Amino acid sequence: MKHLSRLHIVTFVAVVACMIAGGGRAAAQVDAMLTQFATVPAYYNPAATGRTDFIHITAGSRLQWVGITHAPMTFMAMADMPFKFLNRRWGVGVNLRQESMGLYSGINAGVQLSWKKKMLGGTLSIGIQPGIVTETFKGSKIFIPEVEGDEAHSSTDEAIPNTDVSGTAFDIAAGIMFEHKWFWTAISSTHINAPSVTLKTEGNEDNLYEFNTGRLYYFMAGSNIPIKNTLFELQPSVMVGTDFKALSLAATFKARYKKFISFGVGYRHNDAVSAMIGVDIKNFTVGYAYDYPISALSRVTHGSHELFVSYNVKLDMGPKNRNSHRSIRWM
Repeated sequence: MKHLSRLHIVTFVAVVACMIAGGGRAAAQVDAMLTQFATVPAYYNPAATGRTDFIHITAGSRLQWVGITHAPMTFMAMADMPFKFLNRRWGVGVNLRQESMGLYSGINAGVQLSWKKKMLGGTLSIGIQPGIVTETFKGSKIFIPEVEGDEAHSSTDEAIPNTDVSGTAFDIAAGIMFEHKWFWTAISSTHINAPSVTLKTEGNEDNLYEFNTGRLYYFMAGSNIPIKNTLFELQPSVMVGTDFKALSLAATFKARYKKFISFGVGYRHNDAVSAMIGVDIKNFTVGYAYDYPISALSRVTHGSHELFVSYNVKLDMGPKNRNSHRSIRWM
């Protein structure tokens, strides 16, 4: 069995992505590093489901490094809601996302479940997400020119598939979250079982390749600080992601006015600075972020774009379980 990590000629963007991962971007392999992470914490942590008395539906996309051919793209659809069972509040959700980079593409799908307990003036949630991860590599699009005297690059290298290969494996994530009226904090791990996806061409068992999905860990925290005698709220947040080989550190600072419009800035260490804006219109929430790279990538890209749209449907959870405040993850 061959390992796809030996694919030394894919596209320029694959090389760039590896360089970024080595320089501080821990989650380059599978999980996208979202600028608006505080808006969609359930993307990283299944404990962040069922936080309010709403059915919460979100669709979003991230187009990274615009201007670079085959740059990373992420599309996602998420939904969650609370429910009562055995006189206890629970959360349930689904998490679907599709990632692509160069000749790689992957789909991650999971069902989320969280158990909740009121304590210390807030709510403790413990969540789990079983699911699948599917990886595809378009080997049919590889072109390696023959160079006389160059033995390092061969168009007949057995380590490089010359057909499209794909495979699926079981995947699991879990997390813990504590939410208070004024702040929240969460710890989670995705791809806990570090699934190894065997890639093959349909009907061909002779050439098998392997894609290793690394285990990742996340810490997130945020706060909601009303400014006395004004209609403004301040919403700082931080996220740390790591596989204990590389580290990603991001921070955002937003202000919300009249619970209607929000705006802010963000910073990802050794990667990008960001500007964000969002608006709440009835049951809809829309959020947009623009990232400008502060690395050498600024010479070849116009930056990255991120957009989320959410729709909320009110549920009647009964007076004993009704939340007294809206989730601070909303803009």
